[in-house]
Formats: sequence, C-alpha cells, structure tokens
Amino acid sequence: MHGFDHPYMCAICNKAFSRKSTLVLHQRIHTGDRPYSCAVCNKAFSRKSTLIIHRRIHSGDHPYSCALCNKAFSRKNTLILHQRIHSGDRPYSCALCNKAFSRKSTLIIHQRIHSGDHPYSCDVCNKEFRQKSNLITHQRIHSGDFPYNCDVCNKAFSHKSSLNTHKRIHCGERSYRCAVCNKAFRHQNSLVRHQRMHSNVR
Repeated sequence: MHGFDHPYMCAICNKAFSRKSTLVLHQRIHTGDRPYSCAVCNKAFSRKSTLIIHRRIHSGDHPYSCALCNKAFSRKNTLILHQRIHSGDRPYSCALCNKAFSRKSTLIIHQRIHSGDHPYSCDVCNKEFRQKSNLITHQRIHSGDFPYNCDVCNKAFSHKSSLNTHKRIHCGERSYRCAVCNKAFRHQNSLVRHQRMHSNVR
C-alpha cells in the first residue's frame, strides 16, 4: 500500500517502496533494462552488485569461507546455505507433512508432491515435471544431446550421474559395499541384487 513510509510507487504494478533507488531497481523488472555488463563475457545485469558477484566466475575469487571445513564460496548466501550442512538447520518446513528443508526452493519443489503441480512440460511430447532440471534432462532424449564426456575413453552421457558411474570402470572404484560380507560393487543395483542372496529374497 502507498503510504508515508513507502512514498515511491511503481506506475506499472503499484508496488510501493521507501527509497527512490529501490524503485528504480524494481522498474528494471518491467523495462528489462540491464545497464551493467561484464567486460569478459558481455553478460548484462540490472544490479551492479549482481555484476560484482558474476565477475568472480572469471576471477575465481571466493571471499566467503566456511569456518568448519574451509570450503570457499563466491557468494555469502551460498556460504549460509552450506553452513546448514554442519548445523543441521532446516528452517523451511512443509505445512502438510512437517518435512523440513535447508532451502526454501527445495520446500517449494517438495510441496508439488502434495499439490500434484507439474509446471514444466516438454514441448515435444508434453510430459510434465515438477523440476526444471528434470525437464532439461528429459529433453536430451529428443535432442540426442550428450554433454558429459568421459576424459578417459570419450564416451558421452546425457546425465552427469551416469558419467560418474561410468568412471568407476576406469578407476576400479567400488563405492557400494555389502554390510554382511563386505563385498563391494560399482553400482547400487548390483549391491541390492547381491543382498537378496543374504536375505533369501528372489
């Protein structure tokens, strides 16, 4: 609402602000104005602060480091999210099932389980997805895009997880170990099949 404490109002959507500078930033949402551009890659931004953060991609600067594990980040809010791994803090909880999350974005995705909402649909086959990342991965079925290449044999994969699993062939890594007999496997499904031998489940 437009009041004495928010005297600057957007003429397009009527949102009000306490500072004129904040209104100017907001208006760029409507105008699409991006006056700050990167000198390296020409990507443009509506805020100077966002450009400064972006430049760290090119410079490799990570000024925010975790006091517990020394992992470094280019953005302060990314550090805050990371610190929740150590603290176990999950401030965002689902009102329907009380499941808690460290990120608000993860809660929003989770809530689609209850609502049945699938906002992302494939323009080729109309299959719907809860997450945009799942849609992007799915679209590679149609495009034949395999962006993840093995640096040993050059075999290509549509999923990064598939590439990581494949790499175990070259390094001999067997990450999945049986708790009963200690036998190790490269693939989780191989471990599951093996465990049925101990439980006599076929």
